[in-house]
Amino acid sequence: MVWASFKNGALLAAASGKFDVLVTTDQRLSYQHNVSTFAIAVVVLVAARNKLEFLLPLAPELRKVLQEIKLGEVRRVGV
Repeated sequence: MVWASFKNGALLAAASGKFDVLVTTDQRLSYQHNVSTFAIAVVVLVAARNKLEFLLPLAPELRKVLQEIKLGEVRRVGV
């Protein structure tokens, strides 16, 4: 499956039930779609830029959130 070809709603639908969590930097995703209707959780990484050096410091908090998050929830890391 080519995941890059999906838009947000279709991506959530396709990933729902196949994955437990979708990790994204798209801060609008949870406002554009009702994530609670999908069998997947979403973690939004919030950083000054979407470059690795800005995202890597979020890893410890991301690990913690991944252990706690439930299906249908949206959590933000780095806020």
